Amino acid sequence: MTHMRRNVLLLASCQALAMSGTSMLLTVSALVGVMLAPSKTLATLPLAVQFAATTLSTIPASLLMAKIGRRPGFTIGQTIGMAGAVTSAYAIYIGSFWLFMAGALLLGIHNAFWQYYRFAAAEVATEDFRARAISYVLAGGLVAAFLGPQLAKWTADLSAAAFAASYAVIIGLSFTAIVLLQFTRIPDLRHQGVSKAGRPILEIMATPSFIVAAMSSTIGYGMMNMLMTSTPLAMTFCGFAFNDAATVIQWHIVGMFLPSFFTGHLIKRFGVVNVIAAGAALQAVAISFGLAGVDYTNFWLGLTCLGVGWNFMFIGGTTLLTECYTPEERAKTQAAHDFMLFSLVAVTAFASGFLHETLGWQAVNLIAAVPVSAAFLAAVWYGARQARKPVR
Repeated sequence: MTHMRRNVLLLASCQALAMSGTSMLLTVSALVGVMLAPSKTLATLPLAVQFAATTLSTIPASLLMAKIGRRPGFTIGQTIGMAGAVTSAYAIYIGSFWLFMAGALLLGIHNAFWQYYRFAAAEVATEDFRARAISYVLAGGLVAAFLGPQLAKWTADLSAAAFAASYAVIIGLSFTAIVLLQFTRIPDLRHQGVSKAGRPILEIMATPSFIVAAMSSTIGYGMMNMLMTSTPLAMTFCGFAFNDAATVIQWHIVGMFLPSFFTGHLIKRFGVVNVIAAGAALQAVAISFGLAGVDYTNFWLGLTCLGVGWNFMFIGGTTLLTECYTPEERAKTQAAHDFMLFSLVAVTAFASGFLHETLGWQAVNLIAAVPVSAAFLAAVWYGARQARKPVR
């Protein structure tokens, strides 16, 4: 038990380091794009490339780790992150937009690897502790919610070339993660993760448990991302100051990660399906606040509920997913799930601004209500289905 908890703590620390770097880059990337891009319309293209690289790398990253093991795979991912940080910092120093794009590509690949920390936590945990292990690793995001933006502030003007030091910090964060990873003891599942073993992936994806798990985490993450990225635009349009929007987003991030300290306990106490349904219900409440008005309280309460709902749906979906596959089906099932997940996240990140600009804030909420309702109904249906099964 002591070794298991130590492994989870190390993985949570690595998660906090990775997410701190990512949240810092989300703060500065577009600003660097404005500085370097030949046209201001290309300012967010590096961020788009980073999202796309993460999405496309989820499957190769999972299959690679199935062959060489988690710890070597995570180490390679962090090394790629260091290479991306060096490339980006040098691109800023020499003023090269296209080299900066190459750095963003490498950082996106790096992001795909560390997303699997939560699955590694499930693999080091006993079945009884699995949900809490996943939950505790994601709690590392609470550190990142405060550390990432602070790192951006501290490093913005630290070097002669603005923001170059911000990317240099990624080198230190990734190196620290590599050191911590060497002390983890993750089970060697290389012979159980061959992609051609077990059932075909389409057969796995057609099972009710996979469908509900994927709907929970993918819809929960995608709709959260769409509403979160639209909120600053909506608040600005409604006349609120930037600091008001920043405060709402900060409370949203707290709502996303603070529950991680007890979500695993709730899953053990009430069952994973009930927690997923509660998460979808909380996201529906958030949408209701958005539809009810545009006062500061509506935005604040709505985004806080949205964050907690995401936490329940994402951790619940991840936990349910671990019940969908046999050991030899692990790599391809996790890869398929995360490819779907980050594809939708990328789409909603790009679509949210367009939808808000063309249709408005209330329409964005109404659009989000459809898949969130579907996720809730799927969880209720699956729970009822499981309850009807005879007890063995």
